[in-house]
Amino acid sequence: MAAETGNNQSVERALSVLRALAAGRSEMRVSDVAKVTGLGLSTASRLLATLEAAGFVDRDPVSGLYRLGLDMVSLGGAVLNAHPVHREARQIAQNLAAELGLGANVAVRRGDRLFYLLNFEGRHAPRAFVLAGQYNPLHATGLGKSLLTGLTDEQRRELLPEAALHAYTANTITSHERLDEEVARTLAQGYATEVEELALGRACVAAPIRDGSGAVVAALSVSGPLSAIDLPAREAELSRAVIEAADLISIGLGYVGPAHVPPRQVVREAVS
Repeated sequence: MAAETGNNQSVERALSVLRALAAGRSEMRVSDVAKVTGLGLSTASRLLATLEAAGFVDRDPVSGLYRLGLDMVSLGGAVLNAHPVHREARQIAQNLAAELGLGANVAVRRGDRLFYLLNFEGRHAPRAFVLAGQYNPLHATGLGKSLLTGLTDEQRRELLPEAALHAYTANTITSHERLDEEVARTLAQGYATEVEELALGRACVAAPIRDGSGAVVAALSVSGPLSAIDLPAREAELSRAVIEAADLISIGLGYVGPAHVPPRQVVREAVS
C-alpha cells in the first residue's frame, strides 16, 4: 500500500509539472516550475528530466528552459480523434469558417467551464494561437450560454454560485437572474449571442449540439472582431448558419429532433 501511495504521488507530481507548462505563456525555468507546482527544486528537476526522456517535455539546449514536448501532440490528437463530437464537427466547422470568414469553434462542458475541442480561423478572424484544449467561463460566452441550456435553473445555480459569475468586462452577466433570461432566450430562438462579455472588441453567435438522447453535449459558435461579426446587420445570417451547422453535427450524433406528443394525447391532456 505504501508503494502504491508513493507511485500515485509521483504520477500526481508529474501531472502537476505538465499542467504548469501547459498553463505557462512561455518556456519555464526549473525554479519557475517548482514555484508553480509547490514542489522542491530537486524534485521538479528530476521530474522534468524524466518527462524529457519520455518525449513529453523539451529542453532548449541553449537557454535550458523547458516547454511541453511534441509527443504531447500525439496524445492530444489521439484523444480528439476518438471523441465523437470532434469527429462529427471537424469538417462542418472547417467549412463554416471558410464560408463566413470567421472563427468556428466547438466546445464541451467540463465541470463549471467550457473546453474547446476544435477551432478554425477564417480570413476575417485570425488568431496567433490554438484554442483547442483551452478553457473559458460558461456565463461570459455564447458557447457557454448554449451549453447551459442543458441544465435547469437549479442546476446552473449549483454549478455556478453567484460569486463565480466574475465580470470580465462591463458587459459580463454577473447575476443568475440575467443568466436565466439569456438561457431562456437561447432556448426560445435556438442560438445565443455574446458581445464583448469576455473580451473587448469581440463577439460571437453560438448554438447547442445534441446527441441521440436529446441531451446538450456540445456547442458551436462563430466568432471574430465586432467589425466582422456586425450583429446589427448579420445576426439573421449568422444565426441561421450556426443553427444549421449545429443541427448537422447533432444529426451525425444521432439526434432526430424533439419528441412530439401524438395529437390524440394532446387532446386527452387538454380535456383532462
